[in-house]
Amino acid sequence: MNNLPLENAKDPSKLNRKLVIGTRDSRLAIAQTQIVADYIRAKYPSIELELLPLKTTGDKLLGRLDKVGGKGLFVKELDEALRLGRVDLTVHSLKDVPSDLPPDLPLIAFSQRRAVEDVLVLPESGVWDQSKAIGTSSQRRKLQMLKLYPNCRVEPIRGNIITRLEKLETEGFGALILARAGLERINLAQRIARVFSVEEMIPAAGQGVLAVQARADFDASILEGFNCPETEVLVRAERAFVQELAGGCSSATCCHASLKSSKVYLNCLYSPDNQKVYSFAESCAPEKAEAKAREAARKLKKQVRENAKKV
Repeated sequence: MNNLPLENAKDPSKLNRKLVIGTRDSRLAIAQTQIVADYIRAKYPSIELELLPLKTTGDKLLGRLDKVGGKGLFVKELDEALRLGRVDLTVHSLKDVPSDLPPDLPLIAFSQRRAVEDVLVLPESGVWDQSKAIGTSSQRRKLQMLKLYPNCRVEPIRGNIITRLEKLETEGFGALILARAGLERINLAQRIARVFSVEEMIPAAGQGVLAVQARADFDASILEGFNCPETEVLVRAERAFVQELAGGCSSATCCHASLKSSKVYLNCLYSPDNQKVYSFAESCAPEKAEAKAREAARKLKKQVRENAKKV
């Protein structure tokens, strides 16, 4: 595999090399990677493309991610493949990418944001038996679901979308909470029973967005038309908030940024113990969004420290 940047990337007639795109080995991940591949094929038809599905540690583990390494376990093998030159690009659901990234493997493009909301999915019977547990391994979703339905029971469930849907039928769950965008991308939107507004359930940072990662020497101009500048501003702010709080799978940490009337609106939530909730909501100019998100995180950390002193 060639580690050099693509030469003359803006001249499609001179692009005649092969690109290998790495992806997690799941129906959703492959479908999402195909979106990026389709863009490159249409823009640069002379490029030969190959998709390389890889099993990640996160896909193999049955235990809780917060006990063994968090989100990084879903990208570890893909990062290694990039460094070794086995692949040129990798495609991720941005919400699954750790907020701390190594400088040699930057994110080089962000898709236009699709549906950002979380949704409730019922068994195929269409009946919600509220005496049964709701399945989600996200502390963020659990905390906000218990606020909406204080008497519900939430239990962890692991696996990709298809695996979780199978467990919904076979392991006694009453419902699941999943990302709307993922279901829509694999043509399973008909399974959605309820869409939670972003006010009811603040989404994960980067939810609904595809991210393309590469080695630092890769010529990112090949994805210039794929990258959405507006989305990039918003998700970089969201990820900055999570990064400042070192948020992962073990605590409810989330930020949703939206652009309205030339202003970015931030809606943030932090719960270090997954019980007491700290929140922040404010607007700012787009160019200040990332700094404002970090400021919000620092303010919430200060509130946590001050409350701890009162106990």
